[in-house]
Amino acid sequence: MLDHLVIAAYSLDKGCAHVQDCLGVPMIGGGKHAAMGTHNRVLKLGPDQYLEVIAIDPEGRQPKFRRWFNLDDPGFQARLKIRPRLITWVVRTDNVDALAEAIYGQRVCVRPMQRDGLRWRFAFTDDGSMPGDGLIPHLIQWDGRIHPAEKMKDAGCRLLRLDGAHSDAVYVKRVVSAMGLDHLITFHPVSKQRPPGLSARIKTPAGEAVLD
Repeated sequence: MLDHLVIAAYSLDKGCAHVQDCLGVPMIGGGKHAAMGTHNRVLKLGPDQYLEVIAIDPEGRQPKFRRWFNLDDPGFQARLKIRPRLITWVVRTDNVDALAEAIYGQRVCVRPMQRDGLRWRFAFTDDGSMPGDGLIPHLIQWDGRIHPAEKMKDAGCRLLRLDGAHSDAVYVKRVVSAMGLDHLITFHPVSKQRPPGLSARIKTPAGEAVLD
């Protein structure tokens, strides 16, 4: 099941400003991931879905391993300097270890994580890269029965659809289908009209908007 969307930014303030410009609502809540040296802000997209803006925390410590979502890659950071980007999606599971091994193989390590009162387990690739350039989802398993979105303020935004374009859309679609998630996203080949990456159509209080 889709858990959340991830927008990466060169700085958290720029990322939040970008989302507010696109959707017309502010990002609320969030905090620091001490073990990763990152920080975030969030926006509720439904009872158990949300949008996350994430960036390297300039006051955070350097982690012992590669940061998630390719944030340690200099080329990727250069792209984020141009503008924040919707980079990947995260799905939740009740068996992250088995699914991570089946999908990612030996390139993955499942680690316990925490932020404030939240606890979860997350599947990391060894080099910090994003499977399928972000179109194959990351995996999360929350501790406890209450999803964090339940406690977020509702700004009236809802995810309507998720689209992805990839140079090997057939392969990416096959992997996502094997995960039983092909109903959550529509894949397209790369074209002049549709560059590589993700886009999300979101219903807002002012109408529909697109994040990419």
